[in-house]
Amino acid sequence: MTRGEQVVSLARGWIGTPYLHQASARGAGTDCLGLLRGVWREMIGCEPETVPAYTPDWSEPSGREELLRAARNWLIEKPDQSEAAGDVLLFRMRPGSVAKHLGIQAQTGVVASFIHAYTGHGVVETPLSDPWRRKIVARFQFPEGR
Repeated sequence: MTRGEQVVSLARGWIGTPYLHQASARGAGTDCLGLLRGVWREMIGCEPETVPAYTPDWSEPSGREELLRAARNWLIEKPDQSEAAGDVLLFRMRPGSVAKHLGIQAQTGVVASFIHAYTGHGVVETPLSDPWRRKIVARFQFPEGR
């Protein structure tokens, strides 16, 4: 099993977890960042930094790219055209806004999909349709770990 396949397998283990802002507990509650944090703990170990409290609007009022900054600190950025299973996708939900949503690519090609925690839905696997693709601002892979 490739590293990307491992990431996807772990992320799929979170499907059905209810949405809960700022949480990261498989089966109990999580948000999109909590999903990434949980997969990180299972793949790599301890989280690299303490996540400060954040509001549902993230850093929209300040305009600071906090999620993108953290991703660049701890993940490996890669070109968008090199999509692979296990990639971490960051999204801008509206043009001109900060990146404030993320997911893990599960499948590529014509059946492309991603796993994410979504308000009102919990953790789900969603087709990576053109409307979602247009929102991608950056693509990353997990660093090597244990």
